[in-house]
Amino acid sequence: MFTGLIEEVGVLRSVSGGGEMMVLSIGASLIMDDLKIGDSVAVNGVCLTATSLGDSHFTVDVMPETYRNSTLKELRPGSRINLERAMAAGGRFGGHIVQGHVDGTGEIRSVKRNQNAVVFGIAPERKDLFKFIIPKGSITIDGISLTVVTAEAATFTVSIIPHTLGETILNHKRPGDRVNLECDVLGKYVDHLLHYGSRAGDEEAKGSSKISHDFLAANGFV
Repeated sequence: MFTGLIEEVGVLRSVSGGGEMMVLSIGASLIMDDLKIGDSVAVNGVCLTATSLGDSHFTVDVMPETYRNSTLKELRPGSRINLERAMAAGGRFGGHIVQGHVDGTGEIRSVKRNQNAVVFGIAPERKDLFKFIIPKGSITIDGISLTVVTAEAATFTVSIIPHTLGETILNHKRPGDRVNLECDVLGKYVDHLLHYGSRAGDEEAKGSSKISHDFLAANGFV
């Protein structure tokens, strides 16, 4: 689990592999202090496992599922990367619950300055993600815990302070660039529980439910 507070901006040293698999070698310094093989690292918001370590770099494997559903396939040597180690027990929880399980990607449509803040307008490629994107709710963009300002038909906005901008790769993003999106996990669980048994192919779940209109009426709920 992560918090969405970026610890360091690393640099991609090399990419190897083929097809829909990748091995990334990432240069870093701060997070290398106690990083071990097998540890989880959020790489632009994607939870990956450190598979080897050097003095100032580590490697991670990217499997086809991750390749297809994130922007990691667009990285090239020299690309800047947001990095965060998994949250330590007893640490301060400064952001929100971030799993590193990307729900999809989005395109930056606008970048506008608003006094001491910069407002990013982002269009998710999957429109169904909007059921989880609500004003004042949390969202993770390239691993950064942010607060939604507005959510409209096709885009949502986030407002970013200079410190966050300067300490993350968003400082180098422009309209047309793509970012990884992870919606608030609480909303995803609520949605699943509310609709469990009503989705196509869930006949067994439908039949096993003991809650009906008659049950609710008999117990004073309706």
